[in-house]
Amino acid sequence: MRTTRREFAKFIAASGIALSLSRLALADEPEFDVRETLPGRKNWNPAATGRGRIDAAPKVTGAKFYASDFRAVDLPGWPSRTAHAVLVRAPDATHVYAGLDLSHLTGVLKPSVVVTASDLKRIRAQVPGYYAGDLFCPVGKTPLYLGQPVALLIYEEFDHYDQARTVLRDFHPAKFGKETGPVVGKNYGAFRFTRVAGSTPDAPDIHSPLKDGWVSPGFFKKNQEPVWKRLPVPTGQAYVKAASYGEKIRAELRGDNPSLLVLDREFATQSVDPMFLEPECGLAWYDAKSKELALVLGVQSPYEAAGSIETLLGKARANFKPKKINAHFAAVGGGFGGRDHTPFPLYVALAAMFLPGQPVRLAHDRYQQFQSGIKRHPFKIRTRIGIDKSSGKITAFAGDHVLDGGGLANFSASVAVVGANGAIGVYDIPKVDITTVALHSRAVTAGSMRGYGTLQTMTALEVLIDEAASTLGIDPIDFRRRNALKPGGRTLAGNTYAVSVRTPEILEKLERHPIWRQRAEEKARGGQKGVLVGTGVACVTKDYGGIADCSLSSVEIDQEGRISIYSDQVEMGNGIGTALANRVAAHLGGVADQVLVANIKAFSALELVASVDPDKMDQKTQDSLKRNPRWVPAISSSSAASEGAHVGTHAANEAARIIFQFGLWPAALDLWGLSATDPRAAQSLARWEGGQLVAPGLRPLPLSEIAAKAHAKGGVTAAMGHSFCRWAWSRATFDIHGHPWAAELDALAIREGAGDFIRLDRKNVEFPPMENLRFGSSYTSLCGTLVRVEIERASGALRIAKAYSVFECGKPLTPEIVIGQAQGGFAMGVGYTLLESLPPYEDGPGNGQWNLDQYTVARGSNLPLQALEIEMLPPLPNERPKGMAEVVMIPVVPALLNAIFDATGRRFNSLPVTQSMLKEALT
Repeated sequence: MRTTRREFAKFIAASGIALSLSRLALADEPEFDVRETLPGRKNWNPAATGRGRIDAAPKVTGAKFYASDFRAVDLPGWPSRTAHAVLVRAPDATHVYAGLDLSHLTGVLKPSVVVTASDLKRIRAQVPGYYAGDLFCPVGKTPLYLGQPVALLIYEEFDHYDQARTVLRDFHPAKFGKETGPVVGKNYGAFRFTRVAGSTPDAPDIHSPLKDGWVSPGFFKKNQEPVWKRLPVPTGQAYVKAASYGEKIRAELRGDNPSLLVLDREFATQSVDPMFLEPECGLAWYDAKSKELALVLGVQSPYEAAGSIETLLGKARANFKPKKINAHFAAVGGGFGGRDHTPFPLYVALAAMFLPGQPVRLAHDRYQQFQSGIKRHPFKIRTRIGIDKSSGKITAFAGDHVLDGGGLANFSASVAVVGANGAIGVYDIPKVDITTVALHSRAVTAGSMRGYGTLQTMTALEVLIDEAASTLGIDPIDFRRRNALKPGGRTLAGNTYAVSVRTPEILEKLERHPIWRQRAEEKARGGQKGVLVGTGVACVTKDYGGIADCSLSSVEIDQEGRISIYSDQVEMGNGIGTALANRVAAHLGGVADQVLVANIKAFSALELVASVDPDKMDQKTQDSLKRNPRWVPAISSSSAASEGAHVGTHAANEAARIIFQFGLWPAALDLWGLSATDPRAAQSLARWEGGQLVAPGLRPLPLSEIAAKAHAKGGVTAAMGHSFCRWAWSRATFDIHGHPWAAELDALAIREGAGDFIRLDRKNVEFPPMENLRFGSSYTSLCGTLVRVEIERASGALRIAKAYSVFECGKPLTPEIVIGQAQGGFAMGVGYTLLESLPPYEDGPGNGQWNLDQYTVARGSNLPLQALEIEMLPPLPNERPKGMAEVVMIPVVPALLNAIFDATGRRFNSLPVTQSMLKEALT
């Protein structure tokens, strides 16, 4: 089967709507084609030296690059005029919604179109299952949550829209009737994780989630809180078994054992906003004549966004059902999880469908983003820990987590699971029982955000660990060392990690650092000046990747040695384009001068098919479906979970290996005049150096010369691949030029010379077993942080005098970007600890009145800009890239809290710890 690279990846859904997805190129180019990628063949490539970023030039020169940059006039083939839309959202979720009063919008301020729940019912729009709930609150119902949309107003002129938006801020048009109280919705997920280790480290677990399965309670109270108690009922025996072990662990922690130190503590975290720089924005145009809906969006999950729009309109009335959806994806101006599976694109699509013929822009301002954007989950945590006093070893641990998930389910259940599995951090604890539940509330929806539940649970843990060490009179770092999980040790779920665990190295770095060694001296010096000085430490681990990750990439090299890369990953400030270029360069000897991300139009040659939810099928179903050589568990996944280096570059790395093995290396041997059996033809002797392939005793070969020869010989000059990861990568064998080639891919197409792509049939495909769904995590990175704080006794003002973070991330693909992620993570950790907080309900962002005049984020004055040291451990031999963008934020929070205790003698059990709280504690 042959297909050209320029063909779109199209599929006809059950609705009959054709979907076409691509990444939006620069607006001043004539077409949306793969040749319009960044930085572009004729443009300066800052990444060519291996130090700059592929996407640097358009970002710093102000090119139209993000979704919010575009208007209809910028897009070839679109009408030139742009209409504008605004969502009206409910500021009340305890009274019946009685309708709209638009009397304050007079004259030109009257909207051209008003879209409400009754209109969606009329056109037969379908809410995608993931966003279950009313897209617009119907008249006569109590809003499901604060900020739920009640109407979409569309204006054909910007000035009229802009004036109306200002009026709406002062005179809210939503009317409300009788008081009902908040809607009580079903909880989003409740789980219990219980592990009892065997009698020795090598003995099998007596009970664990891996061995016995994940369990959920079967009974709930009227407020949807679970009944965690083991009940004598004939059904639900798996839960009863786990609960029986769990109750024994808790009884041990309640017992009066003089040899055991037991601490029982509560901790509460707050709701915060991701505060990405670019509020959500989209542009759409429905051409009623061609029945084509075109969109420009900026999301972390392009494939999901387009599919959700197809579901929304797939069964609509004829004049509201497009024949084709053509979605273009621009770069994202910050994400942090807040643009992953967001309903915002659905409203962009609806705006265009209700004003056919004219492009419509829907763009949040900061007020609207606060009112509707996905938030971090507030947690209420109770933890009990037992430590043997003589050995200082943790013997048992129990925790109870309650998450406020807000108005829509989003990723609440997943966040609860990840937070629970991260609740014991870097430690080896033989008896653990964790319960967790994510509850619906009237708050703004909470979902994916940097740290993903572990920020909350590991903060509570590391503060407790510090208290335990202090109570026992053990050095805090030594206490962590005694209890650290060793390589090969089992996680809370009962599985082992598939990657390195370098806790001892991290702890040694922390222990030897001057901030730690000089803590007593600095405390004394501060006392002489009337300043309270404290030093805090924390060490954490964070999983990266997930249970249904996909890597989809294509790598090509032309006759002149110019490299192009195409990927479905999204650029959201994480430098994925540059990471792709640098990982491919390790095999092909040159940094790509064309990288196109947020793209799935380039992969039609693979002819991929996915048919079942990869999280819900059983092993028998997977084994049956994989007989279809085109079937994969999932085609594309969102860009999230610290997975850029690990997932985003994986398929490109495999593709580049194939190009070198079956294209460039045979061409190099020909140019050297060597046979494959010549001793000098060992690949282990060759290496890339300055764009040339060099080997002992042989002339250096420029990449351009090798590429030209590979094309002339008909060697492999391009490869595209797909791989699926469920805590392990899929694997298959492919016949390439008569040789069996084993790769961590489940689909592969190659191009020979200047021909078209040819899909290769796979053999012996192995997908990760369904049992892996029982893992808590398999991939993890570690980070430790030290901070020294100085607190003015009279005012409570806190200054971070010095800070140090040390982490490991395997092989860093772009060290400068990695360090930048660590610096940004530190800043976010400071804001979360000391400054940021959103009230959950009527006085919070759901009322539509919040902006940066009330919400305080970390500024340069809050940070140790000249006294922050970041250290990255060198990779182990042959170590792959690991995710690190989340782990570098997490230890900052408990390290600051532990430093505050060291300075003041006061332990705070909620966040944030503000200056006024410190002042009150010191008065």
